[in-house]
Amino acid sequence: MQPAGPLFSSDKASVAGSPPAAFLPTTRAEMQALGWAQCDVIIVSGDAYVDHPSFGMAIVGRVLEAHGFKVGIIAQPGWHSTQDFEALGAPRLFFGVTGGNMDSMVNRYTSDRRVRSDDAYTPGGVGGKRPDRCVIVYSQRIREAYQTVPIVLGGIEASLRRIAHFDYWSEQVRRSVLVDAKADLLVYGNAERQIGAIAQRLHEGSSIAAITDLRGTAFVRRGVPTDWVEIDSTELDTPGPPAPPINPYAAEDERKQALSASGASAPAAASADSQSTAPSARPQPPVSTNVVKFYRNVPNAQREHSVIRLPSFEEVSQDAVLYAHASRILHLESNPGNARALVQRHGTFDVWLNPPPIPLATADMDAVYELPYARLPHPRYGNAKIPAYHMIRFSVAIQRGCFGGCTFCSITEHEGRIIQSRSEDSVIREIESIRDKVSGFTGVISDLGGPTANMYRLHCKSPAIESACRRPSCVFPGVCPNLNTDHAPLIKLYRRARALQGVKKILIASGVRYDLAIKSPEYVKELATHHTGGYLKIAPEAIGEGPLSKMMKPGVGTYYKFKELFDRYSREAGKEQYLIPYFIAAHPGTRDQDMLELAVWLKKNGFRADQVQAFLPSPMATATAMYHSGKNPLKRIARNSEDVVVPKGIKVRRLHKAFLRYHDPGNWPILREALKRMGRADLIGNGKQHLIPAYQPVASAGDVARDRDGATLSFRTQHTGLPRAGTRSKSGSRVAAIEAKRRGRP
Repeated sequence: MQPAGPLFSSDKASVAGSPPAAFLPTTRAEMQALGWAQCDVIIVSGDAYVDHPSFGMAIVGRVLEAHGFKVGIIAQPGWHSTQDFEALGAPRLFFGVTGGNMDSMVNRYTSDRRVRSDDAYTPGGVGGKRPDRCVIVYSQRIREAYQTVPIVLGGIEASLRRIAHFDYWSEQVRRSVLVDAKADLLVYGNAERQIGAIAQRLHEGSSIAAITDLRGTAFVRRGVPTDWVEIDSTELDTPGPPAPPINPYAAEDERKQALSASGASAPAAASADSQSTAPSARPQPPVSTNVVKFYRNVPNAQREHSVIRLPSFEEVSQDAVLYAHASRILHLESNPGNARALVQRHGTFDVWLNPPPIPLATADMDAVYELPYARLPHPRYGNAKIPAYHMIRFSVAIQRGCFGGCTFCSITEHEGRIIQSRSEDSVIREIESIRDKVSGFTGVISDLGGPTANMYRLHCKSPAIESACRRPSCVFPGVCPNLNTDHAPLIKLYRRARALQGVKKILIASGVRYDLAIKSPEYVKELATHHTGGYLKIAPEAIGEGPLSKMMKPGVGTYYKFKELFDRYSREAGKEQYLIPYFIAAHPGTRDQDMLELAVWLKKNGFRADQVQAFLPSPMATATAMYHSGKNPLKRIARNSEDVVVPKGIKVRRLHKAFLRYHDPGNWPILREALKRMGRADLIGNGKQHLIPAYQPVASAGDVARDRDGATLSFRTQHTGLPRAGTRSKSGSRVAAIEAKRRGRP
């Protein structure tokens, strides 16, 4: 593999010294205004073009620009013809195709496979502006327009579909998106290293087919090079102990029984007919011996040139247990420090996955986030509101990656488990830039975070251990003793940020990993005292051991420890604040009894969910492999390995969601039926000790929480003691304003 060095160490390619564009061009007229006759690279995206470091196309475009390349943007093109794809002409090097910040199927459909009515990444929030599986559709249109221009796939949609993957929307295993899109190369994970190297090599005259040694890339090839060691992992069975020797002096019946037990068969006695028809006079060919090599412990010196062969697409598409096995191998080979290449047969050719990219160093992270972003949507959208931009325009990303390993989450598959943090100075400079340049800033930074709020600068105490580790999580089943959990750098950053002139408040909107937070009571105090505006969202996801063990989430006891600290420090600060927990319905490992226990817990603790989150099997997630196979890839897979309870089907998924919304009269009929079936009719009644009442209000069945415009409310769990929107308490005056902001109201 190509070694990883500083991100911006290579020479500029073609326009060294040219000032950066205010916005990357989206039309021929904008190209001409910059003095360009042709783009070097054109990025095609399913999102609207927002020139902000929270949007992948902006980061990739600005990184390429910093390398000296001319980059154009085609955002949300019409896909029924090639017209929009020809708007900028053919690029000199390649087309980069991405679905956007979300997988297009997740963006388009709910967990119940219903079409969403909106799209947060589109002007006006309008849905339907991108096709299903848009990287495939976009690539097809590009091929129609330009048959010979290379196509490079990237973004989260490509990352999560880089090998054969279970597709929830069609309930089948699909081929690698690289194959279906007929693209030349696929970039997975954060793409800064790969995309710059690809552009540089093509600029220097290499062919796209010759680029096979970049980490974080996938490509199609036929066969394994002769200087590579192939490790066969296409089957579940491993060699067992040899069968006991057969006793030659045993009786005939005993010998047959022993042979049968050993898996062999006794030679059949020749019948008269067989003797008369057998070609006994014909000489028999000698029996050939087929020698099979098994590579199990490849020396470290050969690890760089060893590749693991996964079960083929044809095998995993027909055998769900083999699919779970392939998923387990993929996740075991995810640490950049020790991961090996993977190869999977698709028909007559192989999809080859190089090991994951080397994480960016702090200096590289600073450079990426301090590129000259306009921090605005492209002017072509006028005054149209892009909801995703308005949500993050006053927020700052301080780190990437997550070592939590939650099985239902796709962050790890895309960004990796190693935390990549920016420097404190870089974060402060970005806050100052928002304060001084972003219109509408009122002094409130809406978030300092990332995939998780409190993993900033957390890492393994030993680089050697980190590079050798193959655990899927650093915090499950408990926090690893080798993990540095010191929150002091994050606390220092918070204090410095809120001391800036013109900054009134720093809020933390990213989810807090509370099993880490309790390791640093000082951090919890800082959070409760200065950075919580009425309520703090955390995600226990479940309370039962069954679902928690399949999610790789901490037990409810850890939640109580965090709550005790948070409540204590909130009281000391004279603030009335609440924890707002989030839960998932119908996750693999969840029984009806688990959801009942959760509903009782919610009522006992005074929580009501306006809407609930049902498990959505995203491509390549470990929990998706559980959903599809009914096996647990967190352990070694075998035909008789652990079975996982999977709540499938619309009826059971509706029931599990109904338990989370136990207070909704529309759910009471289905809950009464379930409680009686489960032998818990004692929870039906009109007292405080009951979960649901025995009566049914008129015209309540099927009612859902809706706002004044008739739209379904966004997911929000409400504490019954929390002041409702539009009211204020003496110590929680900001609650109403924050609640109104979450609901999109002034």
